[in-house]
Amino acid sequence: MAQPLHDNICDKSRFEAFFKRHAKNLHDFLYYKFGDRLNPEDKAQEAFIKLWENCKKVSPDKAKSYVFTVANNLMLNEAAHQKVVLKHQQLKRTNQTNESPEFLMEEDEYRKKLELAIANLTEAQRVAFLMNRVEGKRFKEIAQLLDISTKAVEKRIYGALKKLREEIEGL
Repeated sequence: MAQPLHDNICDKSRFEAFFKRHAKNLHDFLYYKFGDRLNPEDKAQEAFIKLWENCKKVSPDKAKSYVFTVANNLMLNEAAHQKVVLKHQQLKRTNQTNESPEFLMEEDEYRKKLELAIANLTEAQRVAFLMNRVEGKRFKEIAQLLDISTKAVEKRIYGALKKLREEIEGL
C-alpha cells in the first residue's frame, strides 16, 4: 500500500485545488438533498472554513468525507432550527391579559434577555437545548438525531443551562 505524500491539507495550493475540485459537488449535494431555502452555498462555504480551521487534523484522503459530513450536519442543524422558528411563529398570542402593564414590561424585557442569551450559546448547545426544551425531545432521541452520544447531549444541555443562568443573572 502506498504512503500518502502529505499528512494534512494545510498547504494553501493543496487546499485551493481541493476546494476547486469539490466545491460545486458539495453545493449540488446539499441543494439536491435539502433544497434552496436553507442556503446550501453558505453551508458549503462554512464546511470548507471548518476544514481549513481543522486542516492539521484532516488527512487529504479523509478531507472529502470530512467536508461533506460537516456540510450535511450544518444543514441538518439549520433545518432543526427552522422547525423551532416555525413552531414559535405558529403560537397564537392573545392581546387581552389580566397582568399589570409593569408585569408585561418586565416579562418582555426578560424574554429579550432570554432570546439574547440563547443566541449567545454555541450552535451545538443551542440545538440540543432547543430540541430538548422546545420540541420536548429526550436526550436519547437528540443523540440519535445528531449522531452523538447521550453523554454529549447531556453535556451540551447542562452547559447551555449554566451559561443561560450566568447571562440572565448578569443582565
